[in-house]
Amino acid sequence: MMKAAVLGKPIGHSLSPVIHNAGFAAAGLADWTYTRHECDESGLAAFVDGLDGSWAGLSLTMPLKEVALDVAAEATPVAEAIGAANTLVLRGGRRLADNTDAPGMVDALAEIGMKEAEEVAVLGAGGSARGALAAAQQLGASSVTVYARRREAVRELEPVAARLGLRLKAADWDDAARAGRADLVVATVPKGVTDDLRPDWSADAVLFDILYDPWPTPLAAGAEAEGVRVLDGLALLLAQAVRQWTQFTGIADAPVAAMRRALYDAVPSRTE
Repeated sequence: MMKAAVLGKPIGHSLSPVIHNAGFAAAGLADWTYTRHECDESGLAAFVDGLDGSWAGLSLTMPLKEVALDVAAEATPVAEAIGAANTLVLRGGRRLADNTDAPGMVDALAEIGMKEAEEVAVLGAGGSARGALAAAQQLGASSVTVYARRREAVRELEPVAARLGLRLKAADWDDAARAGRADLVVATVPKGVTDDLRPDWSADAVLFDILYDPWPTPLAAGAEAEGVRVLDGLALLLAQAVRQWTQFTGIADAPVAAMRRALYDAVPSRTE
């Protein structure tokens, strides 16, 4: 029996087991299981130390993404640059920390035809903004403008941008309507924050709103009404999980269609 799990606190809402277990079933991995466990920062090291060789990996959500680097023996360049990991690969006795949020975002954007973006705007400067910065770097962006309610929060992103080789611009939240002129807009703020925001969208802009419940957000609905291509948080949740699944199993071609179908079936009132 091979095992994997998602850890965090709270964790009962996580849809990760739905995605990963659907992948195991579709791939014929009958002896694989993926569960969820509530764990906070103080308990992560002990949890990982207690795992045996039947564990292939862990998915990590809040509040464990930063402390994950402390329990890992090695880390990928993207996890080191972001300063956070959402993945611990344990196969073969390793403790490899990775961050699949950024490349997952790039994968999701590629599916709708966006493979590069020169100008990127990020709404919000919290933890999710770190992944957005790394995605911008992977898309070849020359600069990223972060619109935030607190300038101090943007300054906390400066070391991340420096490690990624990105030019970071800070902008006031009151000017966030200008974000729509960028090639890609990534909304990383909690629900309700962008409800009254009406960006001045450019013709070819793409909006990646990491929320998915409720959906569409007023921001997404307004963008779609103006012909803007829109991605939601389910696209990111799936894409980052697919990358984790391949690392946990060692199987390069994940059964993405089955994983996507299971995810959308698990979310009320949503269809693919």
